[in-house]
Amino acid sequence: MDKQNKTVFGNMPDGTQVDLVTLRDGQFTCEIITYGGAVRSLTVPDRDGNPVDVALGFDTLEGYLAQDKFLGALVGRYANRIGGAKFSLNGTEYPLAVNDGPNALHGGVAGFDKQVWTVDELTDNTVTLSLVSPHMQEGYPGTLQVWVTYTLAGGALSLDYRGTCDQDTVFNPTNHSYFNLSGHGSGSVEGQYIQLNASRYTPTVPGSIPTGEIAPVDGTPMDLRAAQPIGARIDEPFEQLALAGGYDHNWAVDGWDGALRPAASAWSQDTGIVMEVSTTLPGVQFYAGNYLDGCPAGKGGAPYAKRHGFCLETQFYPDSPNQPNFPSCVLRAGEEYHSATVYRFPAPRKA
Repeated sequence: MDKQNKTVFGNMPDGTQVDLVTLRDGQFTCEIITYGGAVRSLTVPDRDGNPVDVALGFDTLEGYLAQDKFLGALVGRYANRIGGAKFSLNGTEYPLAVNDGPNALHGGVAGFDKQVWTVDELTDNTVTLSLVSPHMQEGYPGTLQVWVTYTLAGGALSLDYRGTCDQDTVFNPTNHSYFNLSGHGSGSVEGQYIQLNASRYTPTVPGSIPTGEIAPVDGTPMDLRAAQPIGARIDEPFEQLALAGGYDHNWAVDGWDGALRPAASAWSQDTGIVMEVSTTLPGVQFYAGNYLDGCPAGKGGAPYAKRHGFCLETQFYPDSPNQPNFPSCVLRAGEEYHSATVYRFPAPRKA
């Protein structure tokens, strides 16, 4: 294991050491901490070749412990929401930790984002983190082993997720990085462009629980198939936007078949930086940072406020365990879960 790119980031209240890993590939660098497996920074070149850190993060472990925004973290066992904080599997009902109104969010009170992961393998440009989630942790059945490999290569940050469980369970991990393609401390992302390869999305009721419908985006502000500024229609008087304070919904990736395919892209006119997201998963949650207010100051004291970053969380649809018409997130005992998501940064756009 290469120790040159691993340093101590801090210590948990119980004394557990948290490490910082730095991945490098040419002009690209990525920092990941073992607390929550969080992406702390992602530095890419702008149109003039200058390095720009496009990922929101904190200078200290204390910042991560103080925030409740899942900044940069791996989340699970179940990313997003499960309605009523319960689901049934094989005829047994499993009550979950309630941490978002009456619902379960991002794996519970102490999900993957609040645990210290183990560094299994480390090279100059890859790291594999692992975690064991015991049977009934946060209410989920089975002892689950999880591995996430971050690879920085060819102008892209790739995330490879694997998991096995000794009992049937539900499993839906993702990464909750907030991006700002003008630089993490540059303020609002509303002028940055977003495009989603999705002609359908999953409408919600209050509390952001899907109705079960997979609805067409046609004729609504949810139609992001053509690139447009994030802020162009975000505050229109459309019920789905009003319910979530803006964009915070799951879109169904067009043509999903389990292969790696384009899901989204974004770019900044300020820097020219372009980010293309591909995934093997059926959904992507586009969240425009509507509730970033109250976040502690970020790196270098940068203020992180409402819509200062956006997320593109690849996933199974929210509440899938309770929605039989959604793609299944069930992981059977002894089988291996595998998914991949790639954040690629092609040549920046010229002014």
